[in-house]
Amino acid sequence: MKQPLAYRMRPVHIDEVIGQSHLVGENKIIRRMVDAKMLSSMILYGPPGIGKTSIASAIAGSTHSAFRQLNAATDTKKDLQIVVEEAKFSGQVILLLDEVHRLDKPKQDFLLPHLESGQVILIGATTENPYISISPAIRSRTQIFELKSLTTQDVILALERAIADEKRGLGKEKIVIDEDALLHFARSTMGDVRGSLNALELAALSTKPDADDTIHITLDIAEECVQKKALVHDKNGDAHYDVISAFQKSIRGSDVDAAMHYLARLLEAGELLIACRRLMVCAYEDIGLGNPQAVARTVLAVQAAEKLGLPEARIPLANAVVDLALSPKSNSAYLALDSALADVRAGKSGNIPDSLRDAHYSGANKLGRGIGYQYPHDFPDHWVKQQYLPDSLKNRRYYEPAATGKYEQALANQLQHRFNKDS
Repeated sequence: MKQPLAYRMRPVHIDEVIGQSHLVGENKIIRRMVDAKMLSSMILYGPPGIGKTSIASAIAGSTHSAFRQLNAATDTKKDLQIVVEEAKFSGQVILLLDEVHRLDKPKQDFLLPHLESGQVILIGATTENPYISISPAIRSRTQIFELKSLTTQDVILALERAIADEKRGLGKEKIVIDEDALLHFARSTMGDVRGSLNALELAALSTKPDADDTIHITLDIAEECVQKKALVHDKNGDAHYDVISAFQKSIRGSDVDAAMHYLARLLEAGELLIACRRLMVCAYEDIGLGNPQAVARTVLAVQAAEKLGLPEARIPLANAVVDLALSPKSNSAYLALDSALADVRAGKSGNIPDSLRDAHYSGANKLGRGIGYQYPHDFPDHWVKQQYLPDSLKNRRYYEPAATGKYEQALANQLQHRFNKDS
């Protein structure tokens, strides 16, 4: 039986791994291990379909090591024993253990001495936080690496490779794929490259060739194979970004119904990660100090959504949208920083007052460093009038309170109180 496309397209060398440049890029930790052929056991942690198995396969291929794959939940201790016997015979085996967080104690106790001897190089794969879900005994014998979600461009690269590859992919077929169909395969699986490749293969195998044996994959075919409607149907994808923009602007404009509508469009298209990221941006950019508690609740809602996945992820996100849309708004904090950045970029910096400069080293007093600094905690209200900005900017004010919510009203009162005492 022919293996699925996603299986056939697994990297056989570290150079073929898509994404995860923070781990497999030049001079990065896993790349250095492979180049030096000094492997150690590791846990790869991240969402499904983003390259955990690919990295393990690539490590084995690049180092010409024996490679075996088991599942901690379904495979038995006897299966582990077979791998260990092979390691004793060949010298070393790389064992990819899926769902490593479900490794029970008898299997763990059997495996540990072989990890310590180096005969078995364990590459544990998990979607669960290893610091919570994996036993300390395993953690202490492995390095933990978090994988990052793949971008749309990463997934497109994987799809294009599969279409062109004549040996492992679909390159022997005459495939023409519309740009919007390719984009839909890449976006709709939320960074799960395995799901995207399997959907592409289904489209290629189920689409009848035309008169000249060309398989033409359109957006309609892509939607059927992924079982998700595309967010947009325009070829350039402009409306995709229009929906994201409308989502944030609806929250900023306090229109909870419009915000909920655009969230629904994002989720229906499978854009969970984009919805989560945009909500985080909204929380800090548009609500900010107007309601810091709502910002904190949004962070928790996004964390819950990412852990739950769809369809349950919609529940915490719906709460966050209502919370943010109907919350007091303030962009005062980041406007203050942008104003300060503008001055710095324009060369308006000036010398730091001597009283604030580092004075921990010998000879600092001779240079006048730290002399005259007044420790605010030694004064009433933990405040004392003294200059902090450089002379050239000493009267510059960056932060202007919006005072739309009770929290920032309190900040505004505190700022005015300090200003009155300072003048």
